[in-house]
Amino acid sequence: MSGAPAGVATPDWKGLRVTVAGLGVSGVPAATVLHGLGAVVTVVDGGDGPRQVAQAEGLRALGVTVRLGDGASLPADTELVVTSPGWAPSSPLFAAAEAAGVPVWGDVELAWRLRRPHHATGEPAPWLAVTGTNGKTTTVQMLAAILTAAGRRTAAVGNVGVSVLDAVLAEEPYDVLAVELSSYQLHWSPSLRPHSAVVLNIAADHLDWHGSMAAYAAAKGRVYEGNTVACVYNTADPATEELVREAEVEEGCRAVGFTLGPPALSQLGVVDGLLVDRAFVPDRQRAAAELASVEDVHPAAPHNVANALAAAALARAYGVEPRAVRDGLRAFRPDAHRIAHVTDVDAVAYVDDSKATNPHAAAASLAAYPSVVWLAGGLAKGADMDALVAGAADRLRGAVLMGADRQLIRAALARHAPQVPVIEVPDGQTGAPAMDAAVRAAAGLAQPGDTVLLAPACASMDMFTDYGERGDLFAVAARALAG
Repeated sequence: MSGAPAGVATPDWKGLRVTVAGLGVSGVPAATVLHGLGAVVTVVDGGDGPRQVAQAEGLRALGVTVRLGDGASLPADTELVVTSPGWAPSSPLFAAAEAAGVPVWGDVELAWRLRRPHHATGEPAPWLAVTGTNGKTTTVQMLAAILTAAGRRTAAVGNVGVSVLDAVLAEEPYDVLAVELSSYQLHWSPSLRPHSAVVLNIAADHLDWHGSMAAYAAAKGRVYEGNTVACVYNTADPATEELVREAEVEEGCRAVGFTLGPPALSQLGVVDGLLVDRAFVPDRQRAAAELASVEDVHPAAPHNVANALAAAALARAYGVEPRAVRDGLRAFRPDAHRIAHVTDVDAVAYVDDSKATNPHAAAASLAAYPSVVWLAGGLAKGADMDALVAGAADRLRGAVLMGADRQLIRAALARHAPQVPVIEVPDGQTGAPAMDAAVRAAAGLAQPGDTVLLAPACASMDMFTDYGERGDLFAVAARALAG
């Protein structure tokens, strides 16, 4: 690739012919940045709707070439492809790139190569990276809160918050970045080498994109490659530890586990309601550092305490003092639709976890409550529901099912929890009427002390705009019960 950028500091973009695959959240910033660096940029996108047309007009005004309605063919003389993360490896454009010997990067890889030295250290800001099937956004936001409490200039970036490209090119440099990475982004990031990283958990998801569970796990495991200080893993999920064992890391990098029980050597865990550290203390054989109380975690559901431990491990790997862990966790509040308490009606709690869009996330949510009337269903994306239902059977008071794939959950309930009463929202109902019906049905099944829990285990687009609208409508319907 003539004039190819080969390292972190890359002054030779001028005249480089770059194809950006896909408009949207990452494609438009990538095209804008590359054009500003002097590259000759062509953007290709298979869509040609109003959104794409508007984005194309903005880029063309800058001098960027945009081809709409054609995302398959590789523009002539392309020397580098920069792809949006949603484009699957099987896309014909990438086959054409491979045949032509053209490398393919994601937006995260581009950002990694464009990092600038910090004026105080002479080195680019280190990345503390978070991936996993569930919990990424909450964990990376907790991490950013802890780093902020420690007095570091930081941001939650990647799939959340600030664009990773904006972060690395910021006029005022960051000290350290908390980076959320999806499996898509990791697949297209061959040279990424974080300071420290965590894989929170591994469960079947996005298999249509990756092609197999093995390929999906391997993409997640890329986050550990080249780590310099700590590879953080979940002791309750052996697959994450196995990814650490397989990773090629810098000499001296350590494996650090987190657990909801008392920590073993080189682990963080929980003792008598306290989050403690036996990994980053001088005498970890005999001592542990108190970091925070479980009550400092909001909400203190088990899976969220695990997120807090993972965030604390990365912060401690970076050198943050214990007090900052406590102060950061106390200051943090999760985004909407993540196990959010909405209201209480007749001694029944109503909780919105609309973000639980796959069985693994829904299982964690269900495990947080002893007696649940469960609102579930939507688009299952090929997921199996048997393990989810079998694991939650003894805490289900009832179930209200909706959406295109609700029969998958109904069948699993019939096999593993036949005693649980089930009500279905009929076909044809969507939006507010469907959610109103579901919440009223759940209220009829609930008894004092129960939790009516929206944890759908499915995507939302068959009935709602997105998981946010689904959660908002649940909250409206629940509050309406309270008058």
